[in-house]
Amino acid sequence: MYNKILLAADGSKHSLRAAEKAIGLVKKNQGVIDIVYVVSGTDSKADVLHYSSKEEIRIRRKEKLAELEALLQKEAATYDIHILHGEPGPTVVDFANNNPYDCVVIGSRGLNQVQSLVLGSVSHKVAKRVESPVLIVK
Repeated sequence: MYNKILLAADGSKHSLRAAEKAIGLVKKNQGVIDIVYVVSGTDSKADVLHYSSKEEIRIRRKEKLAELEALLQKEAATYDIHILHGEPGPTVVDFANNNPYDCVVIGSRGLNQVQSLVLGSVSHKVAKRVESPVLIVK
């Protein structure tokens, strides 16, 4: 049923639960999971100030997804990681709408819960604007 899924991830526990659901959706058909991790402008600036090289920044960003990647490897899931830059909601929407996905899976809450209360959650923005079906995992 599902051959290609987009998983929006940020390293939070909610995104790990979303990954578990995504794995379950593609497992039967041996489908592919594309993972998208979006680095906001604020995070990008902070990374440049805190780390000494581009390589160190790349390693730190990859570490945020280490638990997620370990889960995918344990389940022998086929996946690819895309690290994008921009505002998380619109960036995920653009990526999803410009690629053929059977479903987009996203956690209901991310790492920055304060911003989501004020500005609206990324999952809400994605659900409203993505053209393919969206599964929001609590």
